[in-house]
Amino acid sequence: MKRTALTGLFLTAALLGSPVFAADDLCGANLQTLKDAQTSSASNLSADTKSETDTAQEQALAAQKAGDDKKCIEITTKAIQNLKNIGSGSEGGTAK
Repeated sequence: MKRTALTGLFLTAALLGSPVFAADDLCGANLQTLKDAQTSSASNLSADTKSETDTAQEQALAAQKAGDDKKCIEITTKAIQNLKNIGSGSEGGTAK
């Protein structure tokens, strides 16, 4: 009985604490995704798109350093979505 209660307490603490770590991981993962996208498609991006992506990356890094992971995730998610929309349009498909 004591093991079950103790295990339950550890699991509850881990689950309640995980969103804090998930936000930090998502911010970092999104920043890495933007960096990878710029590296892999640098020649395919227009100057405007590259500039917008650079700006978004700088703003997200600033938000991350300020401890505002929510803002970092918001900025990076929007930038990634913009890159995906450009990609789907250039491939002849329709953006959904």
